[in-house]
Order: sequence, then structure tokens, then C-alpha cells
Amino acid sequence: MITVNAMGDNCPIPVIKTKKAMQALTGPETIEVLVDNEIAVQNVTKMASSSGGKVTSEKLGEKEYRVVITMEGAPAAAEEDGAACIPDIRDNTVVVISSDRMGSGNDDLGKVLIKGFIFAVTQLDTLPKTMLFYNGGATLTCEGSDSLEDLKSLEAQGVEIMTCGTCLDYYGLKEKLAVGSVTNMYSIVEKLAGAGKILKP
Repeated sequence: MITVNAMGDNCPIPVIKTKKAMQALTGPETIEVLVDNEIAVQNVTKMASSSGGKVTSEKLGEKEYRVVITMEGAPAAAEEDGAACIPDIRDNTVVVISSDRMGSGNDDLGKVLIKGFIFAVTQLDTLPKTMLFYNGGATLTCEGSDSLEDLKSLEAQGVEIMTCGTCLDYYGLKEKLAVGSVTNMYSIVEKLAGAGKILKP
């Protein structure tokens, strides 16, 4: 694995460093990029994805993020604007997930659909500002969830992942929360009241 340390670097340095590492590849390789802010995660992710990389990201701690890029080799052609700094790609959309399945009918199908829905959120050009999880949806942010990788990637890119504390208590999952933070009903109402748009599967 190749490590690109871009901690403390301002835009567009993290993207430029990552781009150089990608262009130097002679075969399949994994590149680890360390940055200290969400916008750098977004910029590196956008550039690497457009160059054919498979990208995941995670928040390691306060002002500490890790982007992992899996490449089959050097990109065939680099985008001229690949090092451009983009603004925060979140808007004031709040995604509300109140169940561990999507729709009604077959439960197994519903679980496949909600996993697909969360993955689809990661692919949006404009990410939501916040994702709220309550009732059965609270299980999706806990250990064992099939959506943890996608949710951690969204969190690393600045999306707030918030799970109802009362719901975690009810299901006995408070110690198993694996992504995001615990919230309360007042904060949930505040987020919904201030949302520019609410998206609910």
C-alpha cells in the first residue's frame, strides 16, 4: 500500500499529491490518503473516482480522515481539472430512515432495498447534510449492519449520521453504535424543521 500524507495541506495539495501517486503506478495498487478535513475527502474522492479508482473513506478521529483508493494501474488519461477545489458538496437535505427495510411486502427484499438506497446516497453528486436514523432504522448504524461501510464513507465526507438514543436504548444497541452520534427527539425535530428538503425511503 502507498501512503500519501496530506495532513495539514490546503486545497489543492491533497488532490495533487494523490494524483501524482496514481500516475506513478505501474500495476494494481492501493493508495491510502490521509487528510484533516471533510472537503479534502470530497475532492480526493471525486478526482480518484473520475480516474477509475474504487474509493472508500473513513473518519479516524477529530480532524483525521483516511481515503483508500484501489487502482488497477495508472489512470489512462488525467482530467485537466482534476486538481480543482470544489465547494462543500453537501446541501441542506435531510435523509430520514425509520426502518431497517424499504417499503412493505417481503422483508428480505426490503432489507436489500434499504441497503441499495443507502449506497445510492453515497453516489449523489450533492450529498445530504444529515441522515437521521430512528425506530427500526437505528439498527443500520450499529455493529453487524450491511450498510456500515457506506455510512462511514458518508460521515467521512461530512454527512452527519445521527441515531435516536431512545431507539438505541429500546433495542439494547447503545453500546453497539458503530457510526455517527447519538441524538434526541428535540435535535431530530430541529434538523427536520431546518431542512431544505427531506428524503425518506
